[in-house]
Amino acid sequence: MVTLAVTGHMDLTDGSVPLVRAALREVLLSYREDLVGISCIAAGADSLFAEAIVEAGGRLVAVLPSQDYRQTKVKPGHAELFDRLHAAADEVLVMPHSTANREAYEAANAVLLERADRLVAVWNGSPPSAKGGGTADVVADARTAGMPVDVVWPDGAERRT
Repeated sequence: MVTLAVTGHMDLTDGSVPLVRAALREVLLSYREDLVGISCIAAGADSLFAEAIVEAGGRLVAVLPSQDYRQTKVKPGHAELFDRLHAAADEVLVMPHSTANREAYEAANAVLLERADRLVAVWNGSPPSAKGGGTADVVADARTAGMPVDVVWPDGAERRT
């Protein structure tokens, strides 16, 4: 069994979604054994990864950063997919934070890295932002811990500006 966690950009352009979806499917094909995917099922990369795990017949573990995450952070355009992935998850972990804030996101990211064998990063290679807690930070944390990182950023993929 292999456990893959995901981190990635939320703000993929509409044209990037099918590119990233196909690239994630390719990555998952290389894992022949039982597959477990850990995701915060946020919009963008997290949900694309979670969908690919479910489609591949793997087990999905959803990690929600806070108790209010669904109500306060899931936008209407993502709610249906979020709810579908939440229902498809074999396990749902809710961090002990009442509000979704930087501390809650960092705790969720720590759980992703603690439970995974590898990290899949849907990442354009941009450096960390001053805010912290973003994709580049999670990649850096994984690499510092000696965790293998599979970077997925297909040709033509872009972030919304």
